[in-house]
Amino acid sequence: MIKTPQNMKDYTDQIRATLKEKFLQTTLNNFATSYKASRAKAFSGMDLEGLREEIACAKDAALPRLEELLEEFTRHAEADGVKVHFAKTAQEANAIIAAIAKENNVKTIVKSKSMTAEETFLNDHLEKQGLKVTETDLGEWIIQLRHAGPSHMVMPAIHLSRYQVGDLFTGVSGEEQDPENIDKLVKVARKQLRPRFIEADMGISGANFAMADSGAIGIVTNEGNARLTTTLPRVHVTLAGVDKLIPDIKTALTAIKGLTRNATGQAITSYVTWIKGQPPCGASEKEVKTRHIVFLDNGRLALAKDPVFSEVLRCIRCGACANVCPIYRILGGHTYGHVYIGAIGLILTFFYHGRDNARAIVKNCLNCQSCKVVCPAKIDLPYLIKKVYREVMDEDGKRPLRNRLLARVMGNRKLFHTLLKNAWMAQAPIADGPKIRHLPTIFGRKHDFRTIPVLAKHPLRDQWSTFKPVVKNPKLKVALFAGCAQDFIYPQQAKDAVSLLASYGVDVDLPMDQTCCGLPLLMMAENETAKEVAEQNMKALNTDKYDYILTLCASCGSHIKENYPKLLQKENAVPEGVKKLEDKIIDFSSFMVNVLKVTADDFRVSGKKVAYHAPCHLCRGLDVVEEPRELMRVAGLDYVPAADEDVCCGFSGSYSVDFPEVSEQLLRRKVANMEATGADIVVTDCPGCVMQISGGMDKHASRMRVCHMAEILQEFRKKE
Repeated sequence: MIKTPQNMKDYTDQIRATLKEKFLQTTLNNFATSYKASRAKAFSGMDLEGLREEIACAKDAALPRLEELLEEFTRHAEADGVKVHFAKTAQEANAIIAAIAKENNVKTIVKSKSMTAEETFLNDHLEKQGLKVTETDLGEWIIQLRHAGPSHMVMPAIHLSRYQVGDLFTGVSGEEQDPENIDKLVKVARKQLRPRFIEADMGISGANFAMADSGAIGIVTNEGNARLTTTLPRVHVTLAGVDKLIPDIKTALTAIKGLTRNATGQAITSYVTWIKGQPPCGASEKEVKTRHIVFLDNGRLALAKDPVFSEVLRCIRCGACANVCPIYRILGGHTYGHVYIGAIGLILTFFYHGRDNARAIVKNCLNCQSCKVVCPAKIDLPYLIKKVYREVMDEDGKRPLRNRLLARVMGNRKLFHTLLKNAWMAQAPIADGPKIRHLPTIFGRKHDFRTIPVLAKHPLRDQWSTFKPVVKNPKLKVALFAGCAQDFIYPQQAKDAVSLLASYGVDVDLPMDQTCCGLPLLMMAENETAKEVAEQNMKALNTDKYDYILTLCASCGSHIKENYPKLLQKENAVPEGVKKLEDKIIDFSSFMVNVLKVTADDFRVSGKKVAYHAPCHLCRGLDVVEEPRELMRVAGLDYVPAADEDVCCGFSGSYSVDFPEVSEQLLRRKVANMEATGADIVVTDCPGCVMQISGGMDKHASRMRVCHMAEILQEFRKKE
């Protein structure tokens, strides 16, 4: 059984221990970099978004019909001599398979890779029955020998070095192995495993697809072991989640287009196997193979009917949500999951293995949106992770004190703003000019990996009446959604943006009744207060008065555009006012490029080299990718691309407070990548990213300046 920390103290201890494993981080980081390139190449020339939509729609159409599809599949399969079983629980599935083994006088079993078997801890159960079970996927065999679980759904031993495998194979073979000779190590595995296939009485496999109209299953693999497992033994048992049921092979072929490319960056995997009926089998006295298919429920049928969480059953087990996850790149699957790992694992753990195993790990999400945009089935993973976090709190029957205080304060705009306005006085003893000299001792040294800016003495809202530029005969009327950071920490960012826009004939208002966008509340699963705050902002931002609602914070813009429709829907419909806000909200770079269409004539050549950090909620949440880079070029800046410039900087609001060690590692990488460009300035479109990266630059005594896009444009705008 896999042991997962069930409280934050134990989980934090595990994280700290994992962070010492430098090989793990190097390996996963290298893989993530190569995966990104190979995936892009694999999907080149394809309508990726169209394919994702097709897969999502096909899965959504099948989920309400699972029981009907099970009946249809059973009818066709049993007509071909295959016995179909249905297991309500994991324990029942294990018992059914053990009974099949006993009935057929089975002593030895070979298995191909199956996450469903991992879910039920099938091997443990069978071995307790006296059966000898051998995993035959190379990675699964390696971790079986190490008495561990997989660290990735597709590449279960990705966390191990060739030296660890070499030592392991030396023990298995009784001969000294050269870890540098990978081919020799593979041959050792073949030599050890081939007799197991021949001797085995039973083969156990999973299934990627179960096609109702034919009673056939489909298996997608990269090694030939699955075909040997399903072909040679006289008994073949398939264990599959009931969610693998689909109507027909056409649906399967559509999913395969996304599965193989998304999993490993391959256009097609090595083996796609279709199995139907009872094939001939020389090892059987009956001269045909004995076949059983066990469909596992384990909460899936109830989940399929859930109006929110049914979406997770679209998952086709490609593992890509781990491949692109910044946290997985640092911690790996054994610290970032239970049985299922990565973003999908944070959700499935709750439903398949209970709230105790999900309680700590479900908090470990940056909400960077990487998993959401890479998912071939368009599952909104970050949103569902936060919904699971709330489910865990509800089942525990209590909310943390911090949650309750945050909801109390942020739900009352006047109280919230009064506290922020007065907080600048409280920071005086620990302030040193524009930075906090040191954090209070309650935070400890683990939070001392960056400097923190002081709160502004005069928030933007208090300066507005004397600062607001007068624009005669304006071309456009715009409302500025300032957000907390630019109102109370970085008012100069907003002032530079407003001054710049005024020079283009844009009249900007600052609606005073606006408050925090509410994203911090949603991140902490305070959904009711997040909804209240959204309603307050809806009233403050009178969309009928303005051509656009402009935001200088990518996180605010993304939250308003993506989550307000979910929070404020009524009777499963989005109100018209929310749709208007969704249509009119726009980020600064898109406004400058697509609306104002600024030109190089508006700026003086700076000669400055600039690196760019793409905020998560801009490039993924709002799908704004080219506009910031185009804007820098137009403004005469010498833009120098940086490695991983679209990977999270590690801030993510309260995440850097809850998981400072992970935040620090992400920030270190970001600073190193930016410094490697040789640029003078780091530009970004999010005040939170400015705070995190500039704080990291300070700690590293870097010469690089960090600024918001609006600041750099205002600095190099030609003055009249």
